[in-house]
Amino acid sequence: MTSALPLLVTLILQTALPTGSAPEPIVCPHFPDRVHAFVWRNWPLVPTERMAEVLETNPKNVLEMGRAMGLEGPPEISEEQWRRSYIPIIRRNWHLLPYEQLLELLDWSEEEMAFTLREDDFLYVKLGNLKPKCEPLVYKEPTDATRAREAEIAATLQNVFPKGVGAPGTPLFDFVRELSSPMEEEVKPIKSLLSPRFCYSYFALYGDPLLEPELDPFPEGYLERLAASGVDGVWLQGVLFKLAPYPWDPKLSEGHETRLENLRQLVARAKEHGIGVYLYLNEPRSMPLSFFEDRPELKGVVEGDYAAVCTSATPVQEYLTEAVAYVCRQVPDLAGFFTITASENLTNCWSHHRGEGCPRCSNREPSEVIAEVGQLIQAGIDSTSSEARLISWDWGWKDEWAKGIIDRLPKKAAHMSVSEWSIPIKRGGVDSMVGEYSISTIGPGPRATRHWGYAQDAGLETFAKIQGNNTWEISSVPYIPAVENVARHAENLRDLDLDGMMLGWTLGGHPSPNFEVIARMGSAEHPSVEEAMNETAIDRYGEALAGSVVEAWKAYSAAFSEYPYHIGVMYNGPQQMGPANPLWEKPTGYSSSMVGFPYDDLNSWRAVYPVDVFIGQFQKMADGFREAQSRLKELTAGVELTANQAKKLQLELDTAEVCSLHFQSVANQSRFVQLRDRLLSSSEAKEQSKIISEILKVLESEKQVAIRLHEIQSRESRFGFEATNHYFYIPIDLAEKVLNVVDLIGKYSR
Repeated sequence: MTSALPLLVTLILQTALPTGSAPEPIVCPHFPDRVHAFVWRNWPLVPTERMAEVLETNPKNVLEMGRAMGLEGPPEISEEQWRRSYIPIIRRNWHLLPYEQLLELLDWSEEEMAFTLREDDFLYVKLGNLKPKCEPLVYKEPTDATRAREAEIAATLQNVFPKGVGAPGTPLFDFVRELSSPMEEEVKPIKSLLSPRFCYSYFALYGDPLLEPELDPFPEGYLERLAASGVDGVWLQGVLFKLAPYPWDPKLSEGHETRLENLRQLVARAKEHGIGVYLYLNEPRSMPLSFFEDRPELKGVVEGDYAAVCTSATPVQEYLTEAVAYVCRQVPDLAGFFTITASENLTNCWSHHRGEGCPRCSNREPSEVIAEVGQLIQAGIDSTSSEARLISWDWGWKDEWAKGIIDRLPKKAAHMSVSEWSIPIKRGGVDSMVGEYSISTIGPGPRATRHWGYAQDAGLETFAKIQGNNTWEISSVPYIPAVENVARHAENLRDLDLDGMMLGWTLGGHPSPNFEVIARMGSAEHPSVEEAMNETAIDRYGEALAGSVVEAWKAYSAAFSEYPYHIGVMYNGPQQMGPANPLWEKPTGYSSSMVGFPYDDLNSWRAVYPVDVFIGQFQKMADGFREAQSRLKELTAGVELTANQAKKLQLELDTAEVCSLHFQSVANQSRFVQLRDRLLSSSEAKEQSKIISEILKVLESEKQVAIRLHEIQSRESRFGFEATNHYFYIPIDLAEKVLNVVDLIGKYSR
């Protein structure tokens, strides 16, 4: 897993590993001790020899411990799996190992860990902004009581999972191999007037893919599949000082020639499939305060130990223009750039709405400073023969700034807005507001339409940013089969005469019927939603099944429209982990973290929704998806299909069922926490008995959900995966959930 990290790490990164409040870790009472939990959770991901080194023992003892618990294998761990598994390894050991042992397990330096926690899509935030204070783990010879508990675990596995646990039937990340291989049949790309339609890679690794070609986020077969699904653009992050000489510290740009050569090759390969490559620019990158000791004239707004490289300074303006021009000259067929000028990262001095802290920018309007970034980038493009386009995204802009920024943007630029932003909704009788990342709500909303109006009045092209495949509403499936919702959204955008769209942020880059129907909605024939869905279903499943599949898509869409949307639900709820999230007999005291650890924080999960409404909405979705999936399964039984159609249909059926299982699990977990807390506050024996009876029903339901999801994920490696979080869970985690539930059933049954 060790990789050549950018020189940025050693030059500007603080190496102190963050700990936050460093609370006591959560224990796992369904295991004999923490060492057994460590061996179990790492069994399919970490070589036995590495686990033994961490535990200060020999591999034989680790193997004996795993097999005593009934685990099979361990499986062989390929180099690719090892490189792709670092986030799941960090997550599963966060409450088990201190940093020192976690570094040993990964074979990482402290600098590598610090870089990953800070830069890998806000990983430390996802982990809760804290590191539990774990005591070092050391192997100890099992006692008689420990061996008895090992035997109990093994017996449970044998009873519940007769096919075995520990070595999934399909290797983890097998979908990468499948999506990267050449397509078996030739498919004509879908022609669409909504162009570009660009997405992120479904399986890109954070790191430096342009310097490390073995991390290729867009292999040939995958590009071919995207084109067949109606995608005509892809994007990846670009950092200017990695792509062009950095005038103030050339060492930061070491390797930029290699990156540009690899980018040229990617652009050329993608172009053969009719796909353009776009770079996401979040510039200029802030620098540590030490950077400005000899360059005070560049220093802008300060945040913590970093400061903005001020874009009101002439040398910085020249750098932005020249760096973009350099990239365009070196990669002349690059399709374009898109920018976020007010992101979570500090860039220009007004990017975090605090430009008054800069002696230069405090005298300028925020709209002037932000728009100027676009002007400088466009100037760089214009100084070359490149036809790259600039797309200016309004994410993070204050509403009162928008018109001023848009009016100042270059006329060649396009303006992009999150389509569903600010749509008011009512779910379960509760009022809420959509921010972004929603398929349950059909856009566009008032913010986007207002901003597009400004842009069209200014003579700019207009783009929508949507989530075409999945969202943080549930990201553990390759796509949400609410195809009618997606089609209606595309219809609305087409009717507004928009020019193109971004199909999703880092999640949701899997080839899918969703992408296909979006492309068809933009065709010159202006098909109806029904026509576009029917044509997509025919192409994927044939005439005989098309009608049944379309009816299922409508039913999934209706069920998904019950989603209790709120940004708090999306980021804090357990819907990403589903049944892999453990249950606890007593409150953990931990707060849910953003798409990370849900724990048992029901109040954060539900956000503005009363508990019973929150549970009811997830139960409605679970029931709706289950009924539609069962009906489709019945209608397709016995229908003759080609091998390719059968494969796509199985993924369709599995995807809908996994959605249903996740929604059912959220309802179960919420009921459990509600009942558990009621039991803990009750002092009346009759009431306690009634509550325990309800708890046992919920636990049995959750057990069956985990068993079924284990069966599906063991044969289909796509489920549980998302590009920036990697695997939220793997089959062994679902088997652990069964141990967790069986342990609780035993305690509540006494």
